[in-house]
Amino acid sequence: MAAPPPTDAKAASPAKDPKLGVPKAEKAELQAGGGSAAEAQKARTVESLNSTLSTYLKTLYEEVEKKYKLGSKQGLAEWLADEQQAPAVDAEILKDGSFSHFANYFTSGTGNAMKPAEAVDGSWPISNYFISSSHNTYLTGNQLASAASVDAYKNVLKRGCRCVEVDVWDGEPPSDSESSSDEEAQKTSGSGVKEKVKKEKKSLRKRLELRFGRKASPPPKETPKAASPPPPAAEQRIAPWRSNSSSRAEPRVLHGYTLTKEMSFREVCQTIRDYAFASSNLPLIVSLEVHTSPAQQEIMVELMKEYWRGMLVDLPLDPSEASEQIKLPTLKDLENKILVKVKRVSHKPIAAAAKPATLQAPAQLTPQQTNESAQSEISSDSEDAGVAPEKPPAPKPKVIDALSKLGVYFGGYHYKGLDVPEANIPTHVFSLSEKTLMEVHETSPAALFKHNKNFFMRAYPKGLRVTSSNLNPAIFWRQGVQIVALNWQRWDGGMMQNEAMFAGTAGWVLKPEGYRGASSGTLPKDAIEHHNLDLSIEFLAGQDIPLPPEEDDPKDFKPYIKVELHVEKPEEGEAEAIPGGGASNKGDYKKKTRTAKTTNPDFGREIVEFKGVKRVTEELTFVRFKVMDDERISDDLAAWACFRLDRLQPGIRMLHLYDSNGVVSKGVLLVRIKKTVSKA
Repeated sequence: MAAPPPTDAKAASPAKDPKLGVPKAEKAELQAGGGSAAEAQKARTVESLNSTLSTYLKTLYEEVEKKYKLGSKQGLAEWLADEQQAPAVDAEILKDGSFSHFANYFTSGTGNAMKPAEAVDGSWPISNYFISSSHNTYLTGNQLASAASVDAYKNVLKRGCRCVEVDVWDGEPPSDSESSSDEEAQKTSGSGVKEKVKKEKKSLRKRLELRFGRKASPPPKETPKAASPPPPAAEQRIAPWRSNSSSRAEPRVLHGYTLTKEMSFREVCQTIRDYAFASSNLPLIVSLEVHTSPAQQEIMVELMKEYWRGMLVDLPLDPSEASEQIKLPTLKDLENKILVKVKRVSHKPIAAAAKPATLQAPAQLTPQQTNESAQSEISSDSEDAGVAPEKPPAPKPKVIDALSKLGVYFGGYHYKGLDVPEANIPTHVFSLSEKTLMEVHETSPAALFKHNKNFFMRAYPKGLRVTSSNLNPAIFWRQGVQIVALNWQRWDGGMMQNEAMFAGTAGWVLKPEGYRGASSGTLPKDAIEHHNLDLSIEFLAGQDIPLPPEEDDPKDFKPYIKVELHVEKPEEGEAEAIPGGGASNKGDYKKKTRTAKTTNPDFGREIVEFKGVKRVTEELTFVRFKVMDDERISDDLAAWACFRLDRLQPGIRMLHLYDSNGVVSKGVLLVRIKKTVSKA
């Protein structure tokens, strides 16, 4: 059994982990995620310039004026075209080319280092896009002991996420007396499934508590019913479920076999209804992980149809198409629609004993593995992985027809290979953990790339990432995977790259031409042109740099800038094992500046250069800037920015920063960027 990554092994608890942030619904649109945060123009302006920035801008103006004569229309146009590589319309804000208008060009946001996103072309079938996606959306912290909250859904939807995940389990009966007859009937029938699961769950919980040193209250099913909370305000109240069986339990949402807390599926449905299109009119995918009984699945269907009425796609757009030949619609066809991803019903006979379905099926634990099992493949998507209890778990409930039919364009299938019949069903989707995907990349690279040009695939973090760390999404985007699910509550390189990919978009980004279904490329290395890169960043000064979480005195702040390039590795194009299995989201090339002082640092025009970087694809290469606090033991992250290479604009630029919790800050860096991309 593989050991967990070092960063996860050292983590103690969410309270002591500065990279974990409880999602907040208030002003979530100013938090990174790839949606509205990048479009908040007011947050991208600079109200005033400190003396250091003003001095440097004056110096730069004199240099540019001497070379281009900004006072003339021709000189202004030449500077914009040559150095800034900016549209001619920018001349309107520069007006007469005086210094005051030159400074206004940068303070107004026009001189932003981030190139504005182009409007998405919605004419392609939906498998031709990358989709901003969340993993275990309901969790507010780590994967083992955090709470579930509807605020987590509000948060990611307001930030531009277009694929959310919901793990659904059987709800608690209204009272012991009402459920006792059902339990007794179940015991006398000889099934004993509930009791068996209870014991396994209890045993695993004990092991989790021993492993992580935390005592938590037992899962809801094992506790006396708590007093009801005060009723919500009338306008927030959820309408009661309309059914003659109102005494039945309702489904709940939680991370099964862990210490995480729960919430009701009804609350999640209401929140999705209210916020699905808060930041984007492009379709929202709801990825269901179903652990509920058939009776509870009926309630799920009832709730989704009730709350998402008018938005839910529950029938093909063209009802004349045969079920297994339904074609994927275009993106434009699905505006303001909710799409359900759910396991598709298989009408084959159920095997007498549960068998491993994928490359990461649960394994029998040995005594030596007992302590490790708490951190083993704890995944929300059991199509590919799951926690391994001491005894084989009860078979997962079969998805009923009524629920399965809601997966009109996203029918989930167990991954058994890329040459099986279901791999050619236009509306199928395979969900694989990062570990399994790396194995497929090594064994069937051409088949993997061909599949992902036409059909959906979803990648999610392996279960060892118990502290909600993220995989490196760029590796999977470069394999053509459309849905790369990330833990949005953690601020690491994975989420920073996600911001760069989707910044200022509506959460769906058209793939590079060679990655689309109409292209003839057989592997990423020949599907898209690769280039060589020379990149130079001159750092002049900074202003209003946010302090790291544990720092409160600007005089003690010693910032330096670390620049990282995330570039395709040679192994990615050659179908070889990727170093580290793609687990790390750190940059492939790293350089840093000298250390400066205070929140208004002077970097003295220091230049950081990357020369002759190979295998660069501009749409799938990322440049990350991290402002670090120089400490004796461990340097803390104070602020950051991340760019897709094709959207990092050259010239004199204001580089706007997010703070360490991913919130737009007033912090800026004045930089001068030179970028040369040439044929390999």
